[in-house]
Amino acid sequence: MTNFGTLEYVLDKFSGTWSWKVTGERAVAMVSRIIPQAWYGDGEFEAIVPDDPKNVLQIKWIMDRYPLEILSKTTWQKKLPITTKPAPKKPKRIEKLQLANPGKQFKGNLLNFQREGLDFLIKSSGNALLADEMGLGKTVETLSYIGTEQGTFPALIVAPLVTLNNWQREIEKFLKLKSRNGRLIDDKPPTSTIIRVGKSEDLGKYDFYIINYELLFKRYKDLAKLNLKTIVCDEVQNLRSKTTQKYHAIKKLSALESVRYRIGLSGTPIYNRGSEIWPIVDILRPGLLGSFKEFCEYFCYINEKGKAIVLENKRESLRNMLQKHVMLRRKKTDVLQELKEKIRHKEIIDADINYYNKELEKIWKKLEDDRKAAQNAFDASTAYQRAIQSERQVAGVAKLPHVINFVKNIMEIEESVVVFCHHKAIHSLLHQALAEFKPASIIGGQSDKERQNSIDTFQNGETKLMIAGLRAGNVGINLTRAKYVIFAELDWSPAIHLQAEDRLHRIGQKSTVFAYYLMGNGTLDEHVARVLVDKSYEIDAIMDNKVESFENKEKAELILAQIHDKIRSITG
Repeated sequence: MTNFGTLEYVLDKFSGTWSWKVTGERAVAMVSRIIPQAWYGDGEFEAIVPDDPKNVLQIKWIMDRYPLEILSKTTWQKKLPITTKPAPKKPKRIEKLQLANPGKQFKGNLLNFQREGLDFLIKSSGNALLADEMGLGKTVETLSYIGTEQGTFPALIVAPLVTLNNWQREIEKFLKLKSRNGRLIDDKPPTSTIIRVGKSEDLGKYDFYIINYELLFKRYKDLAKLNLKTIVCDEVQNLRSKTTQKYHAIKKLSALESVRYRIGLSGTPIYNRGSEIWPIVDILRPGLLGSFKEFCEYFCYINEKGKAIVLENKRESLRNMLQKHVMLRRKKTDVLQELKEKIRHKEIIDADINYYNKELEKIWKKLEDDRKAAQNAFDASTAYQRAIQSERQVAGVAKLPHVINFVKNIMEIEESVVVFCHHKAIHSLLHQALAEFKPASIIGGQSDKERQNSIDTFQNGETKLMIAGLRAGNVGINLTRAKYVIFAELDWSPAIHLQAEDRLHRIGQKSTVFAYYLMGNGTLDEHVARVLVDKSYEIDAIMDNKVESFENKEKAELILAQIHDKIRSITG
């Protein structure tokens, strides 16, 4: 890495004290963000930093990630504090996995790789992250563990709202009721309740309490009284931000003296950047990655937006640490030889550029007016985000006629198709234009019953077309009836696309899955694709030790999501 500035020990004429002078545009920008005592020097890109031990440490932190040329080497060496840290206690390493047998309370059948998943939970003492790719049975592995280990009840299941009923059904399907005297009752499942209201009230006595993430904070006091033994966090990426109320609620619940087992489930625990893994691990195995500050100092650098990004040369060591001590990660290609491959293809389609540019001009004009009227930085940022969302919807409308033709061409070969979109307006327009196919629908705001009816209608073959919202239909559903998935709009997160693809590409799928990403020529889609590719590189390196190298941008853009599967050309 080339130097991006200089560091010199100087006598500052303004304060009359010996200080550190930092030069260089990027270096000064970094200093201004993390050292509040600094002030600007004489030059355009020059900052003066008071000479005190704390500031020296901050400068060193910058230099570990962004090399500065040191012009006062002797002084710098004298000022560096000598620190010795006690060697951290080595966490227990998980041994080689074997085929474990579930306990008698479990009444299902496990595939061999699922028995290894059960063994992983046993050897990790029930404090682990199951991060297998979606569709490999993390739910059934978890229930088999709860039905095998001693003292797992009562258990709290925390999951997205749309998956609560499915959890209750899976509990009834795979577990037997254990009476107070320890006798198993084959024809009765454990007792369970779904918590649906935020008002505080007595929850009663059950084996399972099932709740969505949004209610956690409101019901924390009631949940804390239950003497919980097990906490399962499904789609645990919901806890990737340590500043949210749901994270703080889970953090306190998992620290209760009664809680012995903490299990996180997610095929995509990292959504946008590697540092999102820290809050998740801090709940499942507190201290494994140190404090967040320690984690960032060792593994990360801070980008121009202030986000912690895992350094390229640290990604392998982070993955190794996770896999040795807390995370089980397997891909479908590793354990399901009978599952057909998944093929992604980027399709550049025409867009109504005249309409797009006219609407874009209106959007940027409104943004300019909103920024002038903004009273603070938050208002200005909000205005910008509104503009970006508006642009994305305009891009969706501009390419919509060509999306519709693409879908109709697929439908003509009488194959079932799932179409994902982002905006409700686009969802509605797709429904209108494709009404002849009587499409099923998944969209935000549906009741559990409406959603399940739509899924059943599609899976039973009563309709060959499903139109789903990207974030409403990306988790908790099975759409293996189809082998074609079409993305009419793109999301900013690679994980969203991967989750949506894997509604089709999972256990039960008998065909190759074809995923088509439709990109409007001349719209923001091309920029979004590049962002997705950059994010995918970091995520793949941490999760799978498989970073695909591409020699040209055109080939790289084909992925548009995490690169896990073999990519081949599609002809015909």
